[in-house]
Amino acid sequence: MKLYTQTDIGLVRSSNQDTVDGGTLYDGALVWTVLCDGMGGANGGSVASDIARNVVKENIGLFDMHSSEYQSEDFLLDIVAKANSNIYHTQRKDPDLKGMGTTLELIVAVQGRAMVAHVGDSRIYLVHNGEINQITVDHSLVQEMVNRGEITPEQAMVHPRKNYITRAVGVIPYIDADYIRLPFAGDDILIACSDGLSNYISMESILNHIRLYEDEALTNALIESAKSRGGGDNISVAVLYANK
Repeated sequence: MKLYTQTDIGLVRSSNQDTVDGGTLYDGALVWTVLCDGMGGANGGSVASDIARNVVKENIGLFDMHSSEYQSEDFLLDIVAKANSNIYHTQRKDPDLKGMGTTLELIVAVQGRAMVAHVGDSRIYLVHNGEINQITVDHSLVQEMVNRGEITPEQAMVHPRKNYITRAVGVIPYIDADYIRLPFAGDDILIACSDGLSNYISMESILNHIRLYEDEALTNALIESAKSRGGGDNISVAVLYANK
């Protein structure tokens, strides 16, 4: 498995409130990555996303690659809960950070499977057998409108309220994170990204980039493509190959 990550401030924002990180355990038998898109105040988003990233880094080394599926799910969701508690209590102590929070995408890949914890409107896509699918469901107002049939997914990409998220890490005392488990082997690729990418590039465009580029060249090309379409937000991406 190989992991490539990159983040960019974009063309409009004055600071980058995204974080993306990752690493390996057990001599490369396990690969993990975390991607966060912070929100709140002048610097609250940066603080929130950085706290979440650090909580993951401090705890991921305790993952037992031989654990049961039930234990793995509990482990990932417990990390999200710790990040949520840390961010929530930090903002409660500092009025300048009131209301801060972050999306969180956490992926752990090991032994032919991938496990995902998801909060917010950052996304994870899976490329399998040459086809791409979004495996996370956005926790956002426009996604709820799509679910009710009020707007199409294409209309959601340009909707004026597309940035209204309904779930974020650190805003309230307890968080309900989604957990997803899926096979991950062969030529499979997982792509995690902030909405600075997904709001500007469709799934089909991401797949076309994958056909043309790989490794660092792929992350570079995706970010440059989002910037060429406006780059109105911070842009972060993590690309994880099952077999490289």
